[in-house]
Amino acid sequence: MKFSIFLNPQIPGSGYAAEENAKAKRPIGRDTESYQKLLHEVREIAVHADRIGFDALMMTEHHFHSEGMEFSVNPLMFLTDLAARTERILLAPLGMVLPAWDPIRAAEDVALLDQFCKGRLRLGVARGYQNRWMNVLGQRWHAAAARSDGSASDTRNFDVFGEVLKIMKMAWTQETLRYKSDVLDYEIPYPFDGIEGWPALEWTKTFGAPGEISDDDKVQAVSVCPRPYQNPHPELWQPFTISDRSVIRAAQENILPWMFTPNPDDHAAKAKLYQEESARQGRDYKLGEHTGILKIVGIAETTEEAINTFGRSIPKDFAAFFGPFGYLEVLRKKEDEKHKPISPEKGDAKRMNDVEMALFGTPDDVKRGIQRMLDRMPDLEWFGLYMQGQQGVLPLDTVKRNLELFATKVIPEFQ
Repeated sequence: MKFSIFLNPQIPGSGYAAEENAKAKRPIGRDTESYQKLLHEVREIAVHADRIGFDALMMTEHHFHSEGMEFSVNPLMFLTDLAARTERILLAPLGMVLPAWDPIRAAEDVALLDQFCKGRLRLGVARGYQNRWMNVLGQRWHAAAARSDGSASDTRNFDVFGEVLKIMKMAWTQETLRYKSDVLDYEIPYPFDGIEGWPALEWTKTFGAPGEISDDDKVQAVSVCPRPYQNPHPELWQPFTISDRSVIRAAQENILPWMFTPNPDDHAAKAKLYQEESARQGRDYKLGEHTGILKIVGIAETTEEAINTFGRSIPKDFAAFFGPFGYLEVLRKKEDEKHKPISPEKGDAKRMNDVEMALFGTPDDVKRGIQRMLDRMPDLEWFGLYMQGQQGVLPLDTVKRNLELFATKVIPEFQ
């Protein structure tokens, strides 16, 4: 098993844990001094995780978060900074929200980072579920936020995601790219019948990629440069693969799904679906192989101490921000009323621990929680520590100590 940390970078002094400060500096997301504190903490965590043996560091993409939480505007640029400060740890945007990107610019930026870090990049790709920013940045493709409800809008997002990814793969694997997309109303080159009057025509004929120039001296294709360091491209990952439709497409595209389904039985069922669809595509994965799961982890001398230290900082922010997006559903128990939403009051640390969204306790408690997953999925490949309520909320030394305890007391048990 391999181990990663997943950051939703949070500006220190934001959220309900620092309510007075957050209000005084409102909007704290535009406060430079506060943002510099975030940069310092994330850099410290990345270097620390690299040194103590974590295999990967993952980071979200979100925009317009003036409140200071999930503050990772451009994970590719952020991870480029971290690539220069680390030596061995894999770096992964989780994920790059494709319906908000131009496919060629996305392909170029990914290839650049992969070259910078010499193949330490793993590329998470996502559909985007937050309408405040997805609707703005996705407007060029008429793509709004994904709702995973099968609606026309959701299907449009699903289709745009697939088409952007298709063009990115073509850009990475083909020396010259010529393509007309009906899904995006997007032409390569533009106009598609050729670009006339390219001043450096003879230069390109001599030194450019074969096929760029047509017999009648038009630019009829482009060569997207550079290519990725990895051949043919970085391994693709996807958060948070919950709906069956997304699990199936991840298997069809050979994308590694990161799942946020706390109950080990539920996770095993999704992993089984992924395994079965992968087999139909000719890929013989064992149960849990090429799959990851995320959980909040807090380690202390006792379960009570772990909940008090790590759980106390999570519930209010989690319920207030993520609850309206439906994430409280991960806290559902069998005895809860089926058709009644989980109320924010139920989103406490104890319930998080009970349903195994979180593993709070001693190192042995955490190891037992991981083993419960392995009992159902013997070949689970990745385990991710979801850092919600830690970086930006707790003292940096506490966060780093928690990672160190996990690295020294838990990881060796499963390697």
